[in-house]
Amino acid sequence: MSNTTAANSSAAIIKFDPEGAQRQVHGLVRDGVVWIGDHWIQIGVAVGFAALIVLALDWVKRWGRRYCERQPVVTGWSGIFGRAISRTNRFFMWMIAAKLVVGVADAPSAIVKTTDFLFTVAATFQAAIWVREVILGLVEARTQTDHRGSEALGTALGLIRLLVTFVVFAIALIVVLDNLNVNVTGLVAGLGVGGIAIGLAAQGIFADLFAALSIIFDKPFRKGDSITYDTTQGNIEAIGLKSTRIRSFQGEERIISNKNLLEKEIQNNTQRVHRRAKFALGVTYQTPPEVCARIPGILKEIVEAHDRIFIRSGFVNFGASSLDFEVEFDSPGPDYVAFYDTRTAIGIEILRRFNAEGIEIAYPTQTTFTAAPDGTLVMPYPQVQAVRAIETDV
Repeated sequence: MSNTTAANSSAAIIKFDPEGAQRQVHGLVRDGVVWIGDHWIQIGVAVGFAALIVLALDWVKRWGRRYCERQPVVTGWSGIFGRAISRTNRFFMWMIAAKLVVGVADAPSAIVKTTDFLFTVAATFQAAIWVREVILGLVEARTQTDHRGSEALGTALGLIRLLVTFVVFAIALIVVLDNLNVNVTGLVAGLGVGGIAIGLAAQGIFADLFAALSIIFDKPFRKGDSITYDTTQGNIEAIGLKSTRIRSFQGEERIISNKNLLEKEIQNNTQRVHRRAKFALGVTYQTPPEVCARIPGILKEIVEAHDRIFIRSGFVNFGASSLDFEVEFDSPGPDYVAFYDTRTAIGIEILRRFNAEGIEIAYPTQTTFTAAPDGTLVMPYPQVQAVRAIETDV
């Protein structure tokens, strides 16, 4: 602020005259009395309409309050708007009535200006209250389904309520000051610089906080879900504002910051619609083609006999020591124990069925052939002579 502006402001403060202000108030009252005396009919009609408006607004407010009492948990738009309406201020209602009376009854300019100012203040802050309630209602409705009673949710909602209230009412205050012809540029700049300074000083805290809010609102996982994160597999035990606690399948508790948790891919195993298993197996090269052609059907029968969803089975490769087949099937639901037991049962049944059908499962083997210098194959072991049983008479 320049020296000239500062001097003018100081002079304005020094020249403030309480007696002059008192005279202005007396003049306003005198003009009001004269106005009422000259326009009492118009004023009476306007007051009647204003009273009806106030009663109607008050009825709407009471309706919103009763609706909120019947449904204390906000779950939809009706609950959100009902709660916002129940926060309607009576001062705002009376200023609507006063605005109507002044506009209809040709009030003096001083009364019009005073009423306009008070109406602007009332309407601005009432709008701020409604906006705040709608925002908080949307947030609560979004989080009520799965995180009700969560300590982290309560703390997060408290912080959100504080931030929303501060931002909304700061904007309302700036709007009111701007309507009073106050230069708010410096105030806005100061708020911006202060916000940047606070953000830089606490960026780590805010990063984890917003990550926690993202987890609560976006719901990539919930408390109790089984997830896979990086090299960690386990169940979610708690979602905090700064970190999430995971109980791994090995028994230890792992604490991971929310910011780091959202920077990598998370696999939510609880949300699986099925688990897929694939068996790769090989049979010996001595298996006849006719028997090989029956293997896919045998595998399908085994899978369907265990009430699992058969996907495919067939021949896949000529291996080094085997003719390779595979079978794929799905186990419905996310239950890993049921999937594990079913996979074991199907594997044992495949082994039992192959043994019954005379199908030999291959294992890695290697046959070595040796030859003489002339190319004649030479057995690597001596030829065994047949032994003839000699029957003797007793």
